[in-house]
Order: sequence, then structure tokens, then C-alpha cells
Amino acid sequence: MYTIIEVGAKQYTVKKEDIVEVEKQVGEAGEEIVLDKVLLISAEDVIQIGQPYLKTARVKAVILKHLKAPKVISFKYRRRKASHWKKGHRQNLTQLQIKEISLG
Repeated sequence: MYTIIEVGAKQYTVKKEDIVEVEKQVGEAGEEIVLDKVLLISAEDVIQIGQPYLKTARVKAVILKHLKAPKVISFKYRRRKASHWKKGHRQNLTQLQIKEISLG
């Protein structure tokens, strides 16, 4: 059984007991959250697809920790213009462990 969920404008394929890193979610480590934006559930021989979401489907997850992604460097250079800039960015992430997938 697997499901496709939407968290923070990104989609993830998850199964029970999977660990995923998503954009930062509100809550403390060890707290349980419910993800209700479920796009698809595949169970045994049945596949249910939402329009865009399944109304009764829920995914329960536990927050393991908050962390930061590796730094991404953005650099722009204009030749012969003495113009350049460099920026760095580290995205805040939350590590989730999927505990339960329910159809409702």
C-alpha cells in the first residue's frame, strides 16, 4: 500500500514507516500531525484517485526532527561589466515518519 501526498506544494510517494524530508511544518519533535492532502491511494488491487484530493483519506505522521538542507549557491556573473553577485540559501526542513494511512 502506498500513497501520494502533497506537502508544501510538493508531492511525495510514501508507504507506512517511510521517513521523508518535507518543507518545514509546525510542531515539535515527537508530535503527531495529520496530512489531509492525499492525491492517490493504492491498496492491494484498488487505486483511488482524488479530484484533486481524496476527501476522507488521511495520513498520520510523527515529526522526528527539524533540520536544514545543504546550502545552495546562486551566482550571477556579467562578463566585462565588473558585475557579479553570490547568494546562499538553506531550506528549513522537517523529517517525518509515516505511521498510518487511512481511507477514512
